[in-house]
Amino acid sequence: MRVFTTIPQDDLALVPQAARAAEAAGYDGIVSMENQHDPFLPLGIAATVTTRIDLLTGIAIAFARSPMSAANIGWDLQVASKGRFVMGLGSQVKGHNERRFSVPWSAPAPRLKEYVEALRAIWRCWRYGEKLDYKGEHYAFTLMTPNFVPEHPDYALPPVTIAAVGPAMVKVAGSVCDGVRLHPFCTRKYMDEVVVPQLAAGWQKSGRARARFEITGGGFLATGPDDATVAAMVEWIRKRVGFYGSTKAYFPVWEVHGLEDLGQELFQLSLKGEWDKMTRAISDDVVRLFAAVGRHDQIAAEIERRFGGVSDAIFASTASGIVPDLPPGLIEDIQRIPVAFAGFAAA
Repeated sequence: MRVFTTIPQDDLALVPQAARAAEAAGYDGIVSMENQHDPFLPLGIAATVTTRIDLLTGIAIAFARSPMSAANIGWDLQVASKGRFVMGLGSQVKGHNERRFSVPWSAPAPRLKEYVEALRAIWRCWRYGEKLDYKGEHYAFTLMTPNFVPEHPDYALPPVTIAAVGPAMVKVAGSVCDGVRLHPFCTRKYMDEVVVPQLAAGWQKSGRARARFEITGGGFLATGPDDATVAAMVEWIRKRVGFYGSTKAYFPVWEVHGLEDLGQELFQLSLKGEWDKMTRAISDDVVRLFAAVGRHDQIAAEIERRFGGVSDAIFASTASGIVPDLPPGLIEDIQRIPVAFAGFAAA
């Protein structure tokens, strides 16, 4: 099982030291997110000070930028990292697209499918000289003159993964992507009953091999060297579950547990801005649905129980403000957990 972590995004001057430390500790990948800060800039710096660790956006918001713009920065990061970049994309929800980014909204699953196809068409044009002729319902790219073709060192095209919660987006991931980034707002029951069957349908449709497809995440980790640290992490997760659980796009997760009423309660509280009440509405049993919980001497077994057999990689940190503290020996214990993923096809 691969183990990913985060690095600071609030100050790019902190990135070199953090990236080197993550690589030295034995992590498999560095993930940067699009929350308060740009997801690509920290990886550009990390690419120049590391040699082994993968660099992943987790995720970049797709519809806020053209596939051509994403293709350019993804290409540059692949070159700077000498083939270690993984493009992670996500749709975000309607309200953020329309009101935070001021971009039109449409059904996200078919649109993101086209986005991934267009991204690859652009890269194939640059890398292999194919004629750029992608035409879809949402995106069309038919012009590429030599002046705008970047240099093409001998690296594979970056793998593309997408964030998915609902069944439709999960199926898109299996159909056209190299992997899926499961949201932390995910339970093992939801993974078994919804995620895996929908991915399998996508793999069958596309002819993709399971061994070349990476399933990442699907829950939280609450761990630390002592019980007090674990308890503090549980409270942080309780707050995140309350926040995420108020989002209607994530209600399918509640539904498999028969907890639709809890989702509606959280939604109504969010409309009133009653954030503390949202947190208090999440019981200990509900927190456990979403997290592997245990001290450092317990957590590897809990991770295998909670994620094993489905997830190929986990996040040691799910926010750039949380400093991961997994000891190297524990990282190695997690990495020994068997997984189905054997490497991206392009590599």
